[in-house]
Amino acid sequence: MKTNCIRCYEFGDPKEVLKVEQKERQAPINDEVLVRMLLRPINPSDLIPITGAYSHRISLPTIPGYEGVGIVEDVGPNASKELIGKRVLALRGEGTWQDFVTTSSDFVVQVPHSIDDYTAAQLYINPLTAWLLCTEVLKLQPEDSLLVNACSSAIGRILVQLSKIIGFRLIAVTRNDAHKEDLLKLGASNVINSSETPLYQKVMSLTNGQGVNYAIDSIGGPSGTELAYCIQPQGTLVTIGLLSGIPIDWRKISNETNIQIKLFHLRHWNKQVSAQTWQETFKNLFSLIVDRKLTLMEPQATFELTEVNKAISFAESQLKNKGKVFLK
Repeated sequence: MKTNCIRCYEFGDPKEVLKVEQKERQAPINDEVLVRMLLRPINPSDLIPITGAYSHRISLPTIPGYEGVGIVEDVGPNASKELIGKRVLALRGEGTWQDFVTTSSDFVVQVPHSIDDYTAAQLYINPLTAWLLCTEVLKLQPEDSLLVNACSSAIGRILVQLSKIIGFRLIAVTRNDAHKEDLLKLGASNVINSSETPLYQKVMSLTNGQGVNYAIDSIGGPSGTELAYCIQPQGTLVTIGLLSGIPIDWRKISNETNIQIKLFHLRHWNKQVSAQTWQETFKNLFSLIVDRKLTLMEPQATFELTEVNKAISFAESQLKNKGKVFLK
């Protein structure tokens, strides 16, 4: 049976290098499950690898897409048949930008009925990363302060909500005031428009000259490097993204500050975590969603999988922070 998929044969502009193709649907083997995909979001973490930013660890050709929700269509002989028909997150298997995804039964996560498809489809990359940053990487406590750039992004908004849940202070950094009121309502203690206000001076003013305990950088380049100088001695800067495509200036930060710098990649956590802890971590996130303590971005637009180039153009437009773009 032929099914649709999106393939990338070379690195470059996603709108130019992604191809709509057909592939043969394969039956699952061993402990595999076959998931018929319903919905997947378009994230920066899906698009940046296509440009070649991480070409050293991505083999071509490749099918993009790290997350999404679907229905288990079939299982291999070593997987439970009770999974058939269940709505699940299809994770850590094949790229999700195709009609059917094969992955291990250990890694599919069953979704509670009370969580809708649009929320479920985006419950992996950003929520899991934000949760782990707060609870495992930085182990944030109520007395701590955290500075976050690109804070109007999907993960930034989740970190803001977690600050309210856990109780730490979060100072949000944005490039304009378009999302200021939303971020304050979600739980940010302060919002700094870095295009109008010098970041260092404002952070020092807000922290009585002490600086923040921690900072999280999603941008890299000068914007990420600037965060380092807002952190008090012995504090920590965690880099989680490269939206600018430019690394932070590691040497400059090391020579001129007394802080730790950490890289966080979700794939590293995935490699060492047990299947039990993997499932339990998602249950924690599900509880926050069901109890309405955590909300994710609303859908802004939905496109057919075969309209991927149109969808990416829309996702890259100036409207992107008003909602999430999905492929169905």
